[in-house]
Order: sequence, then structure tokens, then C-alpha cells
Amino acid sequence: MATLRSFKHRNYRILYPANAVSNIGTWAQRVAQDWLVLELTGSSFYLGIVTGLQFVPALLFSMQGGKMADRFNKRRVLIYCNLGGFVSSFALGILILTDLIQLWHVFFFAFTLGLASALDAPVRQAFTSEIVGKADLPNAVSLNSANFNAARLIGPGLSGLLIAAFGTGPSFLLNALSFLGVVVSLYAIRESELFIEAKPNINSKVREAIAYIKARPDLYGTMIVVFFATTFGFNFAIYNALMTTKVFGLGVEVFGALGSILAIGSLTGALVSAKFEKKRTPKQVMFGVMGFGIALMIGSQSPNFTVYAVILPFTGFIALLTMITANSLMQVRTDPVIRGRVMGVYLTVFLGGTPIGSPILGALAGVIGIQWTMMLCGAVTALAGLITYLVLKEKIGNPESYALDDVLETTYDDK
Repeated sequence: MATLRSFKHRNYRILYPANAVSNIGTWAQRVAQDWLVLELTGSSFYLGIVTGLQFVPALLFSMQGGKMADRFNKRRVLIYCNLGGFVSSFALGILILTDLIQLWHVFFFAFTLGLASALDAPVRQAFTSEIVGKADLPNAVSLNSANFNAARLIGPGLSGLLIAAFGTGPSFLLNALSFLGVVVSLYAIRESELFIEAKPNINSKVREAIAYIKARPDLYGTMIVVFFATTFGFNFAIYNALMTTKVFGLGVEVFGALGSILAIGSLTGALVSAKFEKKRTPKQVMFGVMGFGIALMIGSQSPNFTVYAVILPFTGFIALLTMITANSLMQVRTDPVIRGRVMGVYLTVFLGGTPIGSPILGALAGVIGIQWTMMLCGAVTALAGLITYLVLKEKIGNPESYALDDVLETTYDDK
């Protein structure tokens, strides 16, 4: 079956279920972390702060993670990153269960977990091509997104039940154990079966990746709209938490259920993407971002919980279909010698706006309300997609093939 062809690779079959469990743990912790902050403070501002702290390492260290991907053995780097995630989640879970938890603990461990994730993400993205090879890379990207969003279907609801029965602590311990599962699977893969297209470059420089991207309108145009979509649009944890408590007056079980409802659309988008993996263009990304922004605007004005819950999966469908297209496009169109660093820059853009946007959104929601905050964020997202397309449409209509050496040589000659 073409949609599942990445599973013909043994290493992929080993990593996929381990990542599935880890993704469930990730979503369980996200819900628990947001609810824990609301329990400790009842403040939308602090909710934005903790979300920002978890993603600020992406702004600071994703490029270094990309450099590590091009310079070191990716499997070993991923093992260390997952061990770091285990320590962070386990420590926070123990603090909660022993009633020693304080707000600064949540801030600190949100940052440390974000640091592990910032280094892990570009390495993991680049490692995917070594697991399945370039031919199956678009398929693997779609299946990995399906994995992540299937976990989103399970993790939030599971966390909601755990919180209702035992408090937030067990959700953090679940995530900690899931990191160990990934470590075991990384030890089990066979390096002899990896598709290594280029030898590690000990002289790799991040500026080379930036120069490469600047010469590629298809790449930097994609990154521009992704930045606006993720900074202003991908704040569902804040949106759902505040819509649940402030607008609809409901509790943690409903908050967890909204995460699963969102995942229905996201998972569908990931599965549909696997069937259209050969038709991914920057234009699709830009139009997708426009559609995502419009869906956010519509959902923000939902008159009741039922309407909001119906609109949410459609929003998730558009968002994930668009982001998968962007991710796959960035990897497939990038030279393998520089792919890790390019993905480091991409993930800095993808996640780096969250530390800026989340506190602002939290504070703004406290002033004008979450519904008008969502409306404004949706409008900014949609306009970003439209304007970027109008400015770059002539340059991305028929993308050319750029040789790495030619791009870098031209750049340095200009200097």
C-alpha cells in the first residue's frame, strides 16, 4: 500500500511505535501543564508566559540543533535529547506528587524541556531522510504527522481523565516514561541500514544555511507564512483553555476533550496529505495559511461550545495539511549536505515566534477577551498568507533547481 510504504524499512518500523507513545505523553503533559498553571494562578497571562518559556529555546537553539544534525551522529544526539526530556518531565511530576510544586518550578522545567526539544527537533527532522531515504521522505513526513496527531487524539483526553482522578502529576510521569521508550528504540535501530547521503561536515556553519535560504524564494516564502501561522495561529492550548473556562464556563474534562476533537481534523489532514505527497508547492502553503486564518476567525465567534467543537476539527485539518506541506517541501527541496542546518533555521521560524506571541496573546486575552484575540490572530495569519503570495507569486510559480555550491559561491562573492 503506497500510503504506508515507509514501513518497509525496519528502522522506521522500530521508531514509529516508540514515537507514537512519546507523542501521547507529550500531549498529555501539555494539557496537564496548562491546567496546572491555571490551578496555581488562574491567570491567562501566566499561561502565556509558561507556553512562551517552553518555546523560547526554539528561538535560541534550533539553529544550533541543525548544526549538530550536520556535524554529529544524529542517533546519538537524539538519545541525549530524549534523556534530557525524561529528567525534566520526571522531576516536575515528582514535585507535583509530593506537593512541593511552585510556579517557578513549572517555568524552569518548561524551559528545560523546551531546550531538549529545540535541539531534538531539527536533528529528528534530518534523521527521517536517513531512516527511509529521499524517495520515501514525503511519505514518512506525512505518516509522522499522522502519528503526532493520532497521539493528539488520545493524549489530551487521557490527560483530562488522569487530572480529574489523580491530579496533574501522573501526566508528567507518563511523558517521562515515554522518553525512555524512544531511547530504547534508538539503540535498537541498525546504522548499517541508514540512508546516509552526505558525510558529517565538521566545518558546518549556520550562515551557509541562511545564505542558501535567502537565494531560494520557494523556501523563504514558505518560512514567512509559517512564521505568522505558528506565532499567531498555532496557540490552541491557550485558545482552548480560555474558551473552555472563560467563555463556556466548563471544566478540565471538556478542555482535554477539545484537544482530542482538534486532533480529529489534524489526523485527517495528515492522512490526506500522505495521498498527495507529490503535489506540494509554496502556493499551496500560502493559500493554506490564508484558509487557516479564516477558520480561526470563524471559530472565535462561536456562540456556544457545540459550535466551537464542530468548527475546531476543520481548523485543525487545514492547519495540519498546510504545515505538512511546508515541512515536506523544506526537506525535499534542500540539499542533503545542508539539510540539518536549513531545518534548524526553519524550526527556529516555526517555533521561535511562540515565546513572543504567547505572552502577548495571554495578556491581550485578559484585556479584550479570548474571542476577539482569536479574531485578531486569525486576521493577521490570513493577511500574511495573502500578501506573501502576491509579492512572491512570480518567483515561486516555476521554482528552479539551485545547486548548493553555486548559491554559496555567489553569496560569498557578493561580499
